[in-house]
Amino acid sequence: MATELTVLEPVSTSCCSPVTGGVLSDAEATSLAARFKAMGDPSRLRLLSLIAATETGEACVCDLNESLDLSQGTVSHHLGILVKAGLLTRTKRGQWSFYALVPGAMATLARALDA
Repeated sequence: MATELTVLEPVSTSCCSPVTGGVLSDAEATSLAARFKAMGDPSRLRLLSLIAATETGEACVCDLNESLDLSQGTVSHHLGILVKAGLLTRTKRGQWSFYALVPGAMATLARALDA
């Protein structure tokens, strides 16, 4: 069953206070939950790791397909979820899509959990 995620604004470094640092607003809780939910799949975590590990900080979808034992359509679906969650950016070059981590996105999530 497919789950629809709302498109979020890019992560800002001041997105969210630490979960243990006070009561989150509804908007902060929704934003954080959507990002953590997007990361709640082993294939998506692997995709984030693969992209972060590249020399240029970005990867072509054509290269990512070879790294996972998943179909091109499944990889594209997972990448789309990560883009909608504000964790990756997508740029088109010709027929190929290139993906990169949103600057500061992972650090913001880490800070949100920092006690």
